Amino acid sequence: MLIALYNRTFDVQDVPIILHILKLLDQHKLNLVFYKEFYERLCPYGAFPTPPKVFTGKKDLPPHTDMFFTMGGDGTMLDAVCFVGNSNIPLIGVNLGRLGFLAAIPEEEVEGAILSLVRGSYTLEKRSLVHLDSSVPLFDGAPFALNEFTIHRQDTSSMIKIHTYLNGEFLNTYWADGLIVSTPTGSTGYSLSCGGPVVFPQTSSFVITPVAPHNLNTRPIVVPDNNVISFEIEGRSESFLCTLDARTEIIKNNVQLAVKRESFQVSLVRPDEHNFLKTLRQKLYWGIDKRN
Repeated sequence: MLIALYNRTFDVQDVPIILHILKLLDQHKLNLVFYKEFYERLCPYGAFPTPPKVFTGKKDLPPHTDMFFTMGGDGTMLDAVCFVGNSNIPLIGVNLGRLGFLAAIPEEEVEGAILSLVRGSYTLEKRSLVHLDSSVPLFDGAPFALNEFTIHRQDTSSMIKIHTYLNGEFLNTYWADGLIVSTPTGSTGYSLSCGGPVVFPQTSSFVITPVAPHNLNTRPIVVPDNNVISFEIEGRSESFLCTLDARTEIIKNNVQLAVKRESFQVSLVRPDEHNFLKTLRQKLYWGIDKRN
């Protein structure tokens, strides 16, 4: 089994758990290929008796990679989506960050998770993506996101107007700081913090959530993901922010934008003892009385 290892940044206090993970992977005689910058940051800590195989991006990631293993937070997992793209390489993440909805393996369960990989006792969860079509090239050939697409005001305190259409039919004009189009996976992220609903990952839908809307009766709406959602933007500024997950582009207001469901999915590895309901209870403290 060939496992690609990725981390975009780590603190000194993370080094012991990272070295422990590398030791466990080596004990099970798994073949490893390291993200080059991750390898270079680890070198001062004596992790490598001999230089390992490395990759720098999607183009030189070995096509026969069996698993893409991340160490970090949810942002690290979102980075990994751009690396694997439509390659069908499954993703698994150890949470070295804070919340960890996507990078769902806590430090204390690392050994069991690696054993699950070796034994094959895990499930693959297919997750849908949102795809962006635009009248100008954006996002460096990776116009897709696992969590969400957003439009935001950029350099003014004034709200913007976002005229929104479903399959060409007018839906609403959002007077707001911005607008989020979330996948089911992203429903527990930015959309949730703006009042959007939690949606099960297997649901074929998008959540359209306004950011700080001027009209308080404007609420998030769930629409089928076979819709094409298009936008026209107005505001006092000529430029706006457009994002796919953590990646950002500055666009002019005359750029045409539309989002739809991506033609491919990504697979998240879930050890058998993990599921979405357990994650909700653990991360959102559902059913837990914190007053005691």
